[in-house]
Amino acid sequence: MKLSRLILATALLAAACGSPSTVGEPPTAYAPDDLVLQVRSSGGMLPVEMLVTQVPEISVYGDGRVITAGPVTEMYPGPALPNVQVRHASPETVRKLAERAVKAGVGNGADLGTPQIMDAGTTIITVRTGAGLVTSDAPALGLGDDGLSAAQHQARKPLVELVRYLRELDLGEPVAFEPSLVAAVGHQWRPREDGLPTDPPPVDWPGAAPLPGDPVGNLNVRCVTADAAPVLAAARNANARTPWVSGGARWEVGLRPLLPHESSCADVNR
Repeated sequence: MKLSRLILATALLAAACGSPSTVGEPPTAYAPDDLVLQVRSSGGMLPVEMLVTQVPEISVYGDGRVITAGPVTEMYPGPALPNVQVRHASPETVRKLAERAVKAGVGNGADLGTPQIMDAGTTIITVRTGAGLVTSDAPALGLGDDGLSAAQHQARKPLVELVRYLRELDLGEPVAFEPSLVAAVGHQWRPREDGLPTDPPPVDWPGAAPLPGDPVGNLNVRCVTADAAPVLAAARNANARTPWVSGGARWEVGLRPLLPHESSCADVNR
């Protein structure tokens, strides 16, 4: 009887700690555009347009590309395009990052609880294993533990440490990420009411499909994708408040470069 209880306790402990066998070991090789590891945020107090267009904090790919959201300017209006940067990691580093995420418990189904913190977003961590992509959603990760049990606190600690480690990765100087496609989330443009100087002049939308595009999932936004090159060229003369002209109407547009594993507006639906 004692031996049976010991075996059961050991099995429960292994599951709680997120042993690799829970979700499968990371693969030994990846395709170049395979998403291996990602940290992104969702929810909170951001408008839905920003939730759709914000760039994940960090995305690691099979060929070693590490794509991150770069520093944000405090200038208003901000630039038309988000600052997206890319660095490169070795195949060994990519594999170790995936192993570290699995050991931290990503995707093991542990109860992470919900801290009693108002309006906090959720950190979503994804890693590719032999079983495919697995994910852990952690509300208010790293912002406090009010209202959590001791077990929930313990389950969160390795995830907090993982995110901190990823943020501090030293992979050399970044360069600008050059996407193939851009997603544009548009809504009817309205003149500013903030008392600041005159709005910027309008820019013609260069995409083949007109704005504002099709609905995105069950969100109250519309989105269209376009080849990146003409949009990036036009965006050099635009900012976040620039009216984009399409179909004889003016649209306010949030632009989001599509990442290597993304191909449509549905892929950026958060």
